[in-house]
Amino acid sequence: MLRPLFAAAIIVSLAGGSAEAARCGGDFNSFVASMSAEAQAAGVSSAVTSAAFSGITQDGAVLAFDRRQRYTFNKSFEQYVSTRVGPGRINGGRALLQRHAALLSRIEQQFGVPRQILVAIWGLESDFGKGDMGKLPVIRTLTTLAHDCRRTELFQGELLAALKIVQRGDLPLRDLIGAYAGEIGQTQFLPSSYIKYGVDFDGDGHVDLRHSVADVLASTANLLHSNGFKMGQPYDEGSANFEAMREWNRAVIYRKTIGYFADRLVGQ
Repeated sequence: MLRPLFAAAIIVSLAGGSAEAARCGGDFNSFVASMSAEAQAAGVSSAVTSAAFSGITQDGAVLAFDRRQRYTFNKSFEQYVSTRVGPGRINGGRALLQRHAALLSRIEQQFGVPRQILVAIWGLESDFGKGDMGKLPVIRTLTTLAHDCRRTELFQGELLAALKIVQRGDLPLRDLIGAYAGEIGQTQFLPSSYIKYGVDFDGDGHVDLRHSVADVLASTANLLHSNGFKMGQPYDEGSANFEAMREWNRAVIYRKTIGYFADRLVGQ
C-alpha cells in the first residue's frame, strides 16, 4: 500500500541536500547513470551503486500496476473489514500478543504505543510476517517509477533511501525485495520511512524489517510515536491518535480497520 510519507524535506535530505532531480523519461541507462552519480554524492559507495544498478531494466508490470491504482477504497467499512479481520487472524494475533508479551511491554514503555495497535498493523500488512511481503527487487521497482515522469521526485527520493539501506548494511541487495511501490518488510515500510523511523531493537547493529520481529514492531511504534500517538488515549475516528495514524495511512477506512482489529485482539 502506497503511503503518504514523501515530504519534500525528506527527499532533499536523502539526496544530500540537493533539490535537483535527475531528468525523468528519455534514455533509461542515462537516467540510471544520473541516479548513480547522485547517490554517490549523497554518500553511497560506488560498490553499492554498481551492484544495485548492474543489468537493471525497467519493469513494465510495475508501471502498469501504478497506472491502475487509485489509492482509494471502494468498499464500505463493513465490507472491507470483513475481508481483513476474521476469526483466524484475530486468534493468530492474540497468540502473538502472548508470545511476544515481554517484547511488546518494552516497546510500550519506550514508545508509548499499545501492543494491540502494533499487532493489528502487523497482521493487516503481512499476516504477521507470514503473508506476502512482495517479491520484486526494490531497486528495479523504484528506478522504474523514478524514471517515469508522473512522480519522479517522489520516487527518486525513495530510490536514494533504498540505496542507503544497503549502504548502512541493514539489508543486502538480495534481501531488498518488496511490493509494487517499493514497500519493504513485515509492516511494509517505504525506504524513506525505513531510514527515518527504523529502530535496531534487537541490538544486532542492523535495522532488519524483513526478519527481526523486534525491529519490525519497534520501528512501527517509533513511526506512530514520532507522529503524535499517545499511550492511554483513544484511537477511534476523530481522536488525536486516529489523526496520528494518518502518517501510516491516509485512508479513514484503513485506520478504522486498524482500530477495530486492535479492539478485537484485546476482547473489546
